[in-house]
Amino acid sequence: MTDTATFDLGPQARIVARLAAGVTDARLSDRTPCPDYEVGELLGHLTGLAAAFRDAARKELGTTTNSAPGSARPALPADWRVELPRVLDELADAWRDPAAWTGMTRAGGVDLPGEIAGVVAVDELVVHGWDLARATGQEYAPDLTALRASHAFLKAAAEEGDRGGGIFGPVVLVPAAAPLLDRTVGLSGRNPSWTPPSAP
Repeated sequence: MTDTATFDLGPQARIVARLAAGVTDARLSDRTPCPDYEVGELLGHLTGLAAAFRDAARKELGTTTNSAPGSARPALPADWRVELPRVLDELADAWRDPAAWTGMTRAGGVDLPGEIAGVVAVDELVVHGWDLARATGQEYAPDLTALRASHAFLKAAAEEGDRGGGIFGPVVLVPAAAPLLDRTVGLSGRNPSWTPPSAP
């Protein structure tokens, strides 16, 4: 699906960690562009996926790598303010090993080549980073290398046409001249113009 070479997930992982640190407890029940998740659930999902893709990189297959993403609503760990940045650091470190990008591994209960798993991991960080930033009113400038990899991955997935038009949902059409982030967000099935719903 992609011929993206290995790259460092660390810069994008740190951006997501910074966004998470900017979330106050009062925002945890707020809506996000990801329709199934409130902010707290999105943070729980990020914690779980970081652990899953860390273990996928290490080829340590088991509970974390076998669970399908939609099998249960993600729970927010009580110590998430410590746990999330820790597993994000571990995720980035695991993918710095060239062996992580070779052979087969598993994530979300799906067996896939290591090179694809690495790109899926960074795509999750880019798209959910946007979700989190947009839901909590924070500025978002993803790592450019990660953004380019995410865009290439989502574009190829949409062109295959076997997932309802996109990985996360039907593609939202965005002008070709729009910023790369907006085009990536559209390919993920999100509207780049999404804003939090007004409080009743």
